[in-house]
Amino acid sequence: MDATTELKRQTEQDEGNGSGSEHDAQKGKYMTFKSGSEYFALKIQYVSEIICFQAITPIPETEDYIKGLINLRGKIIPVIDVRLRFKQEPLEYDDRTCIMVINVKSIVVGLIIEKIAEVVEIQEENILPPPRVGKADKTQNKYVYGIGRVGNTVKLLLDPDKLINDEDLSAVDQSNLNEEGEV
Repeated sequence: MDATTELKRQTEQDEGNGSGSEHDAQKGKYMTFKSGSEYFALKIQYVSEIICFQAITPIPETEDYIKGLINLRGKIIPVIDVRLRFKQEPLEYDDRTCIMVINVKSIVVGLIIEKIAEVVEIQEENILPPPRVGKADKTQNKYVYGIGRVGNTVKLLLDPDKLINDEDLSAVDQSNLNEEGEV
């Protein structure tokens, strides 16, 4: 079962369980994806949907990782490239590239993901704090709040608030709150 099907199945199951158990059903579940040579994970409660890559309207004079805006069923949302956000080498988009739409504190953002992996469950006791390697921490580590052990592998657990809580993204989001029109 691929990650998109699993996410849809989980969402339908959660909706069928009623609002009281929705959070419990998602507890410990993470959507994992690959960026560069690393595997990252986001709590599934933040993931609204995963869509196919689509045309993006660029926004002038924004950071390079803010690729622009998309029109998602009439809602205009900013899209960022996770690889560029982490200061990794850019990668040409292909048929595996998709957009993970996340909702963090009512801010909806699309994340351009190189490859969706799977939905995994990570128990609290398998989450370790990220290692600190002197002052030269990688840029991506400021977005990582923990390391999740999954079998013999590890996933870098992302803090979505830190990932999207940026003056540039806030400005883009604010400028589009009342904007209606097509992108």
